[in-house]
Amino acid sequence: MIVVFGGDGQLGRELSRAAASRAIALHALPHAEADIVESAAVAAALTRWKPTVVVNAAAYTKVDLAESNAEEARKGNEIGPAILAEACAAADVPLVHVSTDYVFDGRKEGAYCESDPVRPISVYGRTKAAGEEAVRRILKRHVILRTAWVYSDFGHNFLKTVLRLAATRDELRIVADQTGSPTSAAEIAEAILNVTSAFLHDRTLAGTYHFTAAGFTTWHGFASRIVEIAAPITGRNPRVIPIGTADYPTAAERPANSRLDCRLFVEKFDFRPRHWTVGVDATTRLLATSQKADSQKAENQKAQNHVA
Repeated sequence: MIVVFGGDGQLGRELSRAAASRAIALHALPHAEADIVESAAVAAALTRWKPTVVVNAAAYTKVDLAESNAEEARKGNEIGPAILAEACAAADVPLVHVSTDYVFDGRKEGAYCESDPVRPISVYGRTKAAGEEAVRRILKRHVILRTAWVYSDFGHNFLKTVLRLAATRDELRIVADQTGSPTSAAEIAEAILNVTSAFLHDRTLAGTYHFTAAGFTTWHGFASRIVEIAAPITGRNPRVIPIGTADYPTAAERPANSRLDCRLFVEKFDFRPRHWTVGVDATTRLLATSQKADSQKAENQKAQNHVA
């Protein structure tokens, strides 16, 4: 049995879907059922479900709000993982902890390796780096999985935002000097299930790994691809204008380079990520088709009301 904390988030929901397709026993715990900052709730969940592996997909992910809510970010990204690691240590259960490219400063020329020193440049990044350290310090049997630029058809994410804005705007201004790999939460879920399987056969498994989609682009390139794929479906084709980071100020500084080297993960778990366009295209088509259907339904309802 795999138990997932943060089961109502986009990664948690994709884990449930992926496990069901593989006939793997998995229970996803929503935040309301088991908050990782509440030690009693975490311990009770492990006692009740008796997992063979735990996955932590819970986190404080409001990057800009973290700058003014540092304590809340610390609870979700450092204290919570520490509590979860302590409970797993007591129960002798391995943990997969999901982390982020934001632990790096983004100033490296090439892709970041697991051995590169962390240098976070935001409150969010610092709390995520501290959470990693807590897991390493407390629990021997762990895998920390860093990923980046996550999207899915669940929750709130960049892909869904672009589709929403493209439906009403003729021009989108998107940052073009930050680089990374748009990564499907569905593919991350498949990667995590490979890790959980490895834990069952290797009691010495531990370490930090990177996993993102293959290839890289900018936020502008990401948005351009979404619009290109959606346009034949929705009939909407706004201009996507490249801008610099300086033209779109945010409370939290973002890494200019979020590329992660995933070779170590591929070698260890024999799971090779697809090119980023594969997942983006599939998710965009799915959501654009749904968006068109909703729009048509609204138009039909409007026409019926007018006739009435």
